[in-house]
Amino acid sequence: MKSLLIYLKDYKKETILAPLFKMLEASFELFVPLVMAAVIDVGIAGNDRPYIVRMCLVLIALGLIGLVCSITAQYFSAKAAAGFGTGVRHALFSHIQGFTFTEMDVIGSSTLITRMTSDINQAQSGVNLVLRLFLRSPFIVFGAMIMAFTVDAKAAVIFVIVIPLLSVIVFGIMLITMPLYKKVQADLDKVLLTTRENLAGVRVIRAFNKEQDERARFARENQELTDAQKFVGRISGLMNPMTYIVVNGGIIALIYAGALRVNMGDLTQGEVVALINYMSQILVELVKLANLIVSVTKAIACGNRIESVLNTKPGMENGTYRWSAEAFDEGPSKTAVEFDHVSLTYKGAGDESLTDITFCAKRGQTIGIIGGTGSGKSSLVNLIPRFYDATAGTVKLFGKNIKEYDTDSLRSHIGVVLQKAVLFKGTIAENLRWGKADASDEDLEEALAISQAKEFVDAKAGRLEFQIEQGGRNLSGGQKQRLTIARALVRKPEILILDDSASALDLATDAALRKAIREMKEQPTVFIVSQRAASIQYADQIIVLDDGRMAGIGTHRELLETCPAYQEIYYSQFPKEVASNGR
Repeated sequence: MKSLLIYLKDYKKETILAPLFKMLEASFELFVPLVMAAVIDVGIAGNDRPYIVRMCLVLIALGLIGLVCSITAQYFSAKAAAGFGTGVRHALFSHIQGFTFTEMDVIGSSTLITRMTSDINQAQSGVNLVLRLFLRSPFIVFGAMIMAFTVDAKAAVIFVIVIPLLSVIVFGIMLITMPLYKKVQADLDKVLLTTRENLAGVRVIRAFNKEQDERARFARENQELTDAQKFVGRISGLMNPMTYIVVNGGIIALIYAGALRVNMGDLTQGEVVALINYMSQILVELVKLANLIVSVTKAIACGNRIESVLNTKPGMENGTYRWSAEAFDEGPSKTAVEFDHVSLTYKGAGDESLTDITFCAKRGQTIGIIGGTGSGKSSLVNLIPRFYDATAGTVKLFGKNIKEYDTDSLRSHIGVVLQKAVLFKGTIAENLRWGKADASDEDLEEALAISQAKEFVDAKAGRLEFQIEQGGRNLSGGQKQRLTIARALVRKPEILILDDSASALDLATDAALRKAIREMKEQPTVFIVSQRAASIQYADQIIVLDDGRMAGIGTHRELLETCPAYQEIYYSQFPKEVASNGR
């Protein structure tokens, strides 16, 4: 939590003024029992009405000044806390954007969402309370004890006994509850994960009639969260009654000792009332402090969870080499992508997902990648934009190790269309300009034409200004895929990766798309990942993967003659008679 306090550096004035004004308010509050004692001992005892009126005006003045100080302190603390929350939120979001796919896989998106929202709100609330009360409450507690000594030293000994007992109760409960609040937040992560899965997969859940199972799972995890909250709540709930018992015991002792000393003439009635008021102030402030400790404990637990994410460093080191036009000066014979004995093992996985992959792709070539489910097709193409780093071997782009490139520069020249078509809420034009922010309308129209999306975009009201709903809910699967392809084409990439991104397209549209990409004047190097042999059979090279290993590489004709794995895939999709005619 300590490292997060750096986000208060722009609010130094507020962090000083907020507790300062709260202590000023507390100082005025400490004078109230003395004024009351004077009213009783002088005004009421002497039947001096003008004196009573003057003292009442003093009380009103103390109250008004205290109110102004309190409002001022609240303003400064709220400003500092809101600024702190904003700074942490920006820093956390920016840090998460730098994570590789590996960190995202390990940490999990549900946990990151909880920490971006609930945890930061708790930490912000904790900062606000600390600035307002953390100094004020102890100041009044010890101030009241000191003021009690100024009234009567012998009676004030009761304060010396009561305050340490209260401190043991408050801080003991804090130490017990702090780890328990961490568990509560972890259980909240699980509930959020289940909720996200249900909302994202609602169609699948209904298709397989799993509503009852999911309700039971949610009820179970929600009950675990409820039980954890109840348990820690019971422990935290002990604080108020225990502090009341101790303080009320102190008040009883104070009344008893005060009555004896008043009877002996050592104390006045007003001084006894003042001592009781000071004890009551201690009770009120310790109740506040107890509640503050509970909130601060939650805030510290949440702050530590945020801190753990900020301390998670991305596994990739960013290179310094920026992509330059000189990389393309050697003509079409230039090697665009080279894999040299590349292997990949995902973090936490026992086996390699890719093993000893070696191939070269020339500039302008089309490389087809085919294989069974789980054979490593997506893993292979994810290494090119450096979503993951190879655990063995070297990936080179235009003769230079991919690890030497600045990742922003690298990815700005690579167009990637992932398996799942993801669109964002906004217009078609806004979605397409994710590929290139300053793309002209002509660039957008060209990308739509190449991706075969122009036909359905022309039919939409407003065309490029047609509003897409979140996740593209108002588009069909094929329309979403074509728009994601257009988005990648807008940046006119040197390397284009289509990761099974035409699975929802019919064969005619798929063929038209591949033809249009081949005819692009930029001549990108294209990687097509597909389960369909028809989609990749005209590629310059076809890589056949089997369980993470390269089972074959070559042209369609070569593989039909030499690669059993490719033959099995191809003949499972085309009858042998048709296939022999196609050859």
